[in-house]
Amino acid sequence: MEVEFDRSKDATNMAKHGLSLADAANFDMAIAVIETDNRADYGEVRFRAFARVDGEGRCLVFSLRGAVVRAISYRRAHEKEMRRYDK
Repeated sequence: MEVEFDRSKDATNMAKHGLSLADAANFDMAIAVIETDNRADYGEVRFRAFARVDGEGRCLVFSLRGAVVRAISYRRAHEKEMRRYDK
């Protein structure tokens, strides 16, 4: 999966969540539960995806730029979220 992201946003994500947006390349979309993120008007269609990576729950917020995934946020998912999405 090809992933792109803003370098300054990556630094912010690292400081806040301890994960690089580059790590989203290891996120398996084929096993993820993906939903449209309608929590706010972002000016673009955004998605939230939940899956386990190396046994740990992860949440990836992203948009699509053609076939490229534009990573916006990548963080550890709470177990409550993982149970909600049955992952």
